[in-house]
Formats: sequence, C-alpha cells, structure tokens
Amino acid sequence: MSDTVSPAGVLTVNLHKKTRMKSGLLVFNTVLLVLIAILFYLHFSGKKTATAQVAGVKNTTTTNDADPDKGFRIAYFEMDSLENSFVMVKDVKEELDRKERAVNAELSRLEKGYKDKLERYQGQAATMNQVQSEMATKDMMQMQQQIQGRKQALDQEYQDFYMRKMKDVKTKIEEFLKEYNSDKGYSFIFAYEPGLFYYRDTMFDITSEVINGLNQRYKKK
Repeated sequence: MSDTVSPAGVLTVNLHKKTRMKSGLLVFNTVLLVLIAILFYLHFSGKKTATAQVAGVKNTTTTNDADPDKGFRIAYFEMDSLENSFVMVKDVKEELDRKERAVNAELSRLEKGYKDKLERYQGQAATMNQVQSEMATKDMMQMQQQIQGRKQALDQEYQDFYMRKMKDVKTKIEEFLKEYNSDKGYSFIFAYEPGLFYYRDTMFDITSEVINGLNQRYKKK
C-alpha cells in the first residue's frame, strides 16, 4: 500500500463561480401580461345573464348592452428608464453588489484554507504511514463537504436577500401608482419592456411622471 497522500483522492472545490444578479424588476411582467389578457377578454366580451323562468317556460339570455369602451384608459412607463433613474433601484443594486462581494470574499477565504491544508498534507506525504494518509484524505473530504454546504447556504442567503429587495422595489412602485392613479382614471398601467410589446403610442407614456414621483417619495423617506 502507498504511504503518500493521493492527490486524485482529494477533490478540489471550484469556489470562484460568482453569484449572478438577475434583473428582478421584470419578474412580475410575465404574470402581469397574463392578467392583462384575461382582463381585456372579460372587459370586451360583455356580460351574459341567464334568467330562469317558471316551470315549463324556456330560459332566456340577456346581453349587457353597456359600451365596453366607455372610460377605458391605458398608460405605460419604460422599465429600462425606471431602472436607470429610480434612486431606490440604484441603492438596491449597490446593496446587492456589496452582498455579492461579501459572499465571494468568504468563499475565497474558505478556498484558501482548503488549499493551504492540502499543501501541508502533500508536504508531509513522504513521512506519512498508511493510517495517516487515510486520515488526511478523510479530513480533506470532510472539509470539502463543509465548504460545499457553506456555499449552498450563502447562495440561498443571497437569493433570499435579492428577492426581498426586489419585492421592496415592486411594492414601492405599486404603492406610488395606486396613489398616482387616484385622479387619473387609468384602467391599466403597465411596464413596457422591448420584446414583450411590439408597438405603443407614446401619447400614453407616463415614464417621466412615474420616475419623478417615485424619487420624490423615496427621498422623503
């Protein structure tokens, strides 16, 4: 039996893969589009009511004759412009960057500890007996598992932090739009994103008003 530590028996961990921040403000757009499609259908299809008659008389159906277009208004804002100009979004991105740097720093520290210990064992390999070699290999494998567990925990922690921050931004936008629309009377206000919509009339663009209003509210708080 060999009395040296086998490098092939000790797996290394690649810890340099950075956590990538995704564009979270657009997550809710897909759901929003589905809701818009449903609401459009319900709005323009009209209402039908079935009226039950006395036994022996056929049922009759009446159709709502109300004008579906009466008072129907739509507005939109440019999501890209909001992401670039809403101060809260910039602050959140900075927080996420700091969080990501902290995660990567800890993973780098763990990787260095792993490599340093591996080098120590390899330097002692020539004087190790079989039992010591097996113990060293076991120690390195346990350390690898601990690092992998910590990496998973850090990844989950970052994702939870990311989702909380995206939810905070989304809530701020929703709260502002609710107040903004209190005297506007829009039926829908949606976020325009290239690739989701192929045409929009700029006369319905309220991007500047939304960004200015959001920044004013955010600075007050």
